[in-house]
Amino acid sequence: MLIAALAMALWSPADAQNPLLQKRYKTPYEIPPFEILTIDNFREGMLKGMEAHKKEIQAIVDCPDEPNFENVIVALDKAGKLMSRTSSVWGSLNSASSTPALQAFAREMNPLTSAHSNEMRMNKKLFEKVKYVYDHQAKYNLNKEQKRLLQKTYDGYVNSGALLDEAKQKEISAINLELSKLQLQFSQNLMHDTNNTYVTVDNVKDLEGLPQDNIDRAAALAERIGQKGKYSFNMQRPSCNPVLQYCKNRNLRKQVYEMYNNRCNHGDEYDNKAIAARIIELRLKRANIMGYSDFAAMSLKDRMAENATNVYALLDQIWAPAVKKANEEIADIKAMMKKDKVKGEPQPWDYMYYLDKAKKAKFDIDEALVSEYLEINQVQQGIFYVANKLYGLSFNERTEDYPRYEATAKSWDVIDRDGNVIAIFYSDYFPRDGKGAGAWCGAFRGQSYDGAQRVQPIVTNVCNMTLPSADKPALQTLDNVETMFHEFGHALHSFFRNVHYSGVSGTERDFVELPSQINEHWAFEPEVLKVYAKHYKTGEVMPQELIDKIEASGKYGQGFATVEYLAASYVDMDLHVLTSIPANFNVMEFQAKKLAERGIPKQILPRYSVTNFSHSIGGGYSAGYYSYIWAEVLDCDAFQAFKETGDIFNQEVAQRFRQYVLTPGGIDKGMVMYRNFRGRDPLVDGLLENRGLK
Repeated sequence: MLIAALAMALWSPADAQNPLLQKRYKTPYEIPPFEILTIDNFREGMLKGMEAHKKEIQAIVDCPDEPNFENVIVALDKAGKLMSRTSSVWGSLNSASSTPALQAFAREMNPLTSAHSNEMRMNKKLFEKVKYVYDHQAKYNLNKEQKRLLQKTYDGYVNSGALLDEAKQKEISAINLELSKLQLQFSQNLMHDTNNTYVTVDNVKDLEGLPQDNIDRAAALAERIGQKGKYSFNMQRPSCNPVLQYCKNRNLRKQVYEMYNNRCNHGDEYDNKAIAARIIELRLKRANIMGYSDFAAMSLKDRMAENATNVYALLDQIWAPAVKKANEEIADIKAMMKKDKVKGEPQPWDYMYYLDKAKKAKFDIDEALVSEYLEINQVQQGIFYVANKLYGLSFNERTEDYPRYEATAKSWDVIDRDGNVIAIFYSDYFPRDGKGAGAWCGAFRGQSYDGAQRVQPIVTNVCNMTLPSADKPALQTLDNVETMFHEFGHALHSFFRNVHYSGVSGTERDFVELPSQINEHWAFEPEVLKVYAKHYKTGEVMPQELIDKIEASGKYGQGFATVEYLAASYVDMDLHVLTSIPANFNVMEFQAKKLAERGIPKQILPRYSVTNFSHSIGGGYSAGYYSYIWAEVLDCDAFQAFKETGDIFNQEVAQRFRQYVLTPGGIDKGMVMYRNFRGRDPLVDGLLENRGLK
């Protein structure tokens, strides 16, 4: 009541001119009114939001009553809603549909929000109240969710430096501020080099082997950047990957591969080498001040893996069989190169091209033909079909009815078996200028409670899938389909989450990929393919013969895929277990040295180089990129629970997964949730089998 009353007092009728400051958006389900929001609205929302948050915190500190769970911990959980409501909207837009103005605004806000966060976390009197409640929790008769909120709140302050002396707190604050600026600059540089660096070809003859729809898109991009009559490729995967997979021109493949791999490594104003080195140095310095030998030790202590030794143990267990499988694939590549009379050793830019040719020869499968059955809207219907069969969800498109932040994005009501709208879903699948690289699941609003009423989350899937061409709809690769199922698994996690406090909504970083990765398992099940895999011209269901070929060839190429992923995971960990940073630290030389020591095949480079490794250096997965393979142990074992019943849509298993994994948020720890679902610890065997490494 304290925070709610204060929020009412801080609001004035004049605020109604800014939608972000209104008590409620005047839109269906209070979806942000994207079309009318301005930079000035965001600026006012953030500045007033921080002001309100400070007053809310001060009200907690000044409260004369004895500290207790409600007047400290719950009040803290409710504080800062205006600021978080504003930042969740402009932050999501800045990733999905950024503009120069939004990027400039991000740079403007960055030092202010960092300083604000430091001030809140270093508030000595506030922490004294938090600690009092923590030390006396036995007398509050808390339930499991409340105990978890108290623990995470207390840990959050301790991990931010609340127990340090004032001098060290100032050091931490200065480091946080610099890190925040550097990580933003790293991300903006990467967005530039992904969207605005090009390889341009003058003559269509140099594109031999490239499918016509990719040629058409390259011609359109060239015209858009003032190179009419030529063919251009940027470093978004839908643009550059087809060149690497299909183009006969080896020199062009080399140009594209090196441009992609060396994003932000060109010695220009967008170069990230020095930025990455400084970020690693500051993270280590921060960990040392907090009493840890290295950054990984500090980061991993509250995750499932617990420490770097356990992470390396898992990576090492998979590395040897993965390299062995990759070397088998390289032998196939050499044989195909010999047929083409190409002399010399295979190079990294040969891998995708010749592996595709070897795959065709071994399994008589043509991925370009397969893509004709993978039209993006049909794939989405397949995703919805799986969600309906597993959890009884249905989806009602509302694109024309709801606010739109992007013309090509679609919006949907997510409806449960009882007819209740439990979430709003935005699908945003196509690349464009201003969109970040890769794919992610985000939210304009997380799930919460308004009194006893559950507030629906507004969830996004943002991807960079293959665009339509002049004469074909948006036909997707098998990899793209898997990505769509993956991100929708994250969305399911957001749809079903049901927590009463925002402080317990999140799970450990190395657990969060379980819901996404298990959803991939249904993508190419024959029963599911027959629902969505229909030829874009005839509507013919994918023939069984082609389904059989997809299944037979599904594990081919896993040596390459696993090694490039593990290589990036090793580099991420190696950077963050450093206990000292050498002078003039060159992150690219460090990467090369570490991978050479492990014996990586020279034809394979990490999935991301350090200068474009957004997961690790940009934040979010720092000392955490291993999380995907850690969660894959869980998802492969979890999917076996369905397979063991003989029914991949077994309702009893699906209900357990929803109840114990998708619904609790972070109320339970990850391994507790998994054991509740599976009845035992996960086994690694399923992962090795799934990747064809056993």
